[in-house]
Amino acid sequence: MIILTRQSGEMTMTPLSETDRALIAALRGNARMSVTQLSHAIGASRTTVRARLDALVAEGRIRRFTIETDVDVEGTVKAITMVALQGQMSRAVIRTLRKIPEVATIHATNGAWDLVVEIRAESLTAFDRALREIREAPGVTNSESSILLAPVTG
Repeated sequence: MIILTRQSGEMTMTPLSETDRALIAALRGNARMSVTQLSHAIGASRTTVRARLDALVAEGRIRRFTIETDVDVEGTVKAITMVALQGQMSRAVIRTLRKIPEVATIHATNGAWDLVVEIRAESLTAFDRALREIREAPGVTNSESSILLAPVTG
């Protein structure tokens, strides 16, 4: 994996080390692991893990630590909404969408839609309200939503 980092004011491509890859993979599995647990999981010293973790955060390779909640609770509504934007309004629209509590993630995309928004709401009423807020955001010209039903397995 190659990551762009900022060094001396220039963008350079620096590959992740095997330790960095192992550390990121372990954190994807459980971002709450302690440095001691991480060191055991990846087979590196606590000092190495702490130094690499601090460096990955400082370099912007790890941008945030987050939680994942039980979104499959009975009654929870999950949906994907594709959003078309007017002109150069993407930053303003993204700032507006981030303020909507039901908006879980926002992805820029290519193709006919400018953004893909994941919505997680506790009810259809909350979903409807969130969808209305998205559609009424200045700069949003069109949207299309799909409610996510049961996951497909097997």
